[in-house]
Amino acid sequence: MKGKPERKRGSLSLFYFAIVFCSQLLAVLAASALTYLLAWLGALTPFGIARESSIVLLFVVVLSAVVCVAITWLTKRIILKPFHRLIRNMDRLARGDFRVRLEFGRPASRIPALAEVADSFNIMARELGNTEMLREDFINHFSHEFKTPIVSIAGFAKLLRRGNVTAAQEAEYLAIIEEESLRLATMATNVLELTKLENQAILSDVAAYNVSEQIRACVLLLEDRWTRKQLDLDLEFREHTICANEELMKHVWINLLDNAIKFSPPTGEIVVRMEERGQALRVSITNFGAEIPPEQQERIFGKFYQTDASHASAGNGLGLAIVKRVVELHRGTVTAASRDGATTFTVELPREAAP
Repeated sequence: MKGKPERKRGSLSLFYFAIVFCSQLLAVLAASALTYLLAWLGALTPFGIARESSIVLLFVVVLSAVVCVAITWLTKRIILKPFHRLIRNMDRLARGDFRVRLEFGRPASRIPALAEVADSFNIMARELGNTEMLREDFINHFSHEFKTPIVSIAGFAKLLRRGNVTAAQEAEYLAIIEEESLRLATMATNVLELTKLENQAILSDVAAYNVSEQIRACVLLLEDRWTRKQLDLDLEFREHTICANEELMKHVWINLLDNAIKFSPPTGEIVVRMEERGQALRVSITNFGAEIPPEQQERIFGKFYQTDASHASAGNGLGLAIVKRVVELHRGTVTAASRDGATTFTVELPREAAP
């Protein structure tokens, strides 16, 4: 695989070598033909033999240079055209036009090296365009998620300041202000946590611990939420031990369980399963209810992305992004599958400490 790109780029050198060689050859042939024609017509016969040879040689050199310059001038547009097009498209890309695509003409596109340049440029432009879309999407969601609770807090605080509210209304408004304030605090904490995780490359505090017991503890922490919806939790699994950062993995299980609770219908069921597969441990958390559309299953791990476009459901779209980053730091994988009325998040982790 390594030698193939080198051969492609080598073809570019051969191409320009052939152009220069042919230009020089044409110049020499043209000059020689013209010299032969002049000699055949007798234009060079009045000179002596030695002098005639020197003049002929000088004439051939000068004529070759003139013909070479003429051929170079005529062919420079053809030779340099692909590079002018590449420079123009790079300027457009630098100005933020990520829709630009590089396409050479038929002669140049048949050269493997130039075809590779065009493919690499188009891939780069497409990836930059996708990154820009993700950045804009992140800013839009971020602004919406922070603006909504702030507007609620300001609105209900204004109502309380005006007075003329009953004791029940005052208690309700204060509860909303408290809830929205906690929502902002949680969001800020999650943003800081995700930023720290994204800048972290090496795991610390890795130790062996009972992950089965940890998941049970996380279920107890969320007891108020799942009992409020009268959910039935199926936690039938044996004791399993892994080597990992216990505090970071707690974020994974709480976020996945909280997500399952949030999208389960009242009196529904959540199933947690664990199994060992060779040197890996697979944990799956399944809830039953509305399915995630196939086109959204890859995007749900993005920052601030929510399947509910109306943002009516609680949450800020950071939980799954944190889950993915923590699992990646442990050299594991997390996937989502949603079909037949069931949504399952599967985490697969190495049982031994990540190198």
